[in-house]
Amino acid sequence: ECVIEDGTIAYKNWVKTGTEVYRQFWIFDVQNPEEVMINSTKLKVKQRGPYTYRVRYLAKENLTQNSDNTISFVQPNGAIFERRLSVGTENDSFTVLNLAVAYNNTVDGVYKVYNGKDDISKVAIIDTYKDKKNLSFWPGYCDMINGTDAASFPPFVEKTRILRFFSSDICRSIYAEFEHEVNLKGIPVYRFVLPSKAFASPTVNPDNDCFCTEKIISKNCTSAGVLDISTCKDRKPVYISLPHFLHASPDVPEPIEGLNPNEEEHRTYLDVEPITGFTLQFAKRLQVNILVKPVKKIDTLSKLKRNYLIPILWLNETGTIGDEKAEMFRKQVTGKISLLGLVEMVLLTVGIVTFVASMIAYCVCRSKKVK
Repeated sequence: ECVIEDGTIAYKNWVKTGTEVYRQFWIFDVQNPEEVMINSTKLKVKQRGPYTYRVRYLAKENLTQNSDNTISFVQPNGAIFERRLSVGTENDSFTVLNLAVAYNNTVDGVYKVYNGKDDISKVAIIDTYKDKKNLSFWPGYCDMINGTDAASFPPFVEKTRILRFFSSDICRSIYAEFEHEVNLKGIPVYRFVLPSKAFASPTVNPDNDCFCTEKIISKNCTSAGVLDISTCKDRKPVYISLPHFLHASPDVPEPIEGLNPNEEEHRTYLDVEPITGFTLQFAKRLQVNILVKPVKKIDTLSKLKRNYLIPILWLNETGTIGDEKAEMFRKQVTGKISLLGLVEMVLLTVGIVTFVASMIAYCVCRSKKVK
């Protein structure tokens, strides 16, 4: 049932998620722009939000089963504004790109993933993205496309396993580690979280050395918590981080007032059912920042005396298995596993009783012979 093939539970949930997924935006509203432009003072920001959109409701398209036990597809993007889950309307005034327009009518892919028919340990792992095995954004192994798209993982997930996945939003592969067990609507799941070392500087985590491609914000690769993704954003000075610069070095948020990083609200996690490898609940959080530098030829930037990494917005994309789906999952998966466990215990108990009875009978017979 974990193979991505028409007719399996995995295929049905893989083609179109039965989970309602929402993407919430919080906009950082700058309170003192004139003061900053004239005197290079600290930037004062106030977050406004959430503005909520329903996303990932469209089924995968251009599905093609390949002869090498892979399946190709594209993921169309769509966004429906949810007024009831938002603090305002789409007409609220912000000096940022219209969020729905930026997301609607686009596709992500082409992805080519293993269907698991010949090797279940490779199911859902990405073989190529846009017909390439590498991204052409980073040097060395940092450019590799690793793992799945995080919607599911190969089955029989152990707590010691590092879950690797690729996210086109951040233009890189990343990973999560086991934190603790969670009971999700009666379904035992493992919670995996993105560790702080994934965002650490190369001086702390040498594996991140090839993700450090700029020297300004990173202070020659000694600062943590910010990733320059300009190479995959048409050379625009775009940097990503966790919301409110969670896990960033103190020097990163130093020029900004109004930030309050919080582990519970701002971290990313995945709740994975260990038998099937399905992600049944998740929260993906990230922040988009723009680097602003002094530029003499631009009047508004000519008086700046320092660089500013300005937070533009942060997003929280969440999804949880619905009650109906959870009940179906308990019956078709968890219930059967529990039944197998019960049968195993019964057989084990019967075996032990039979063994003990045999030993007693043997001892009695031996005793009679001795007499």
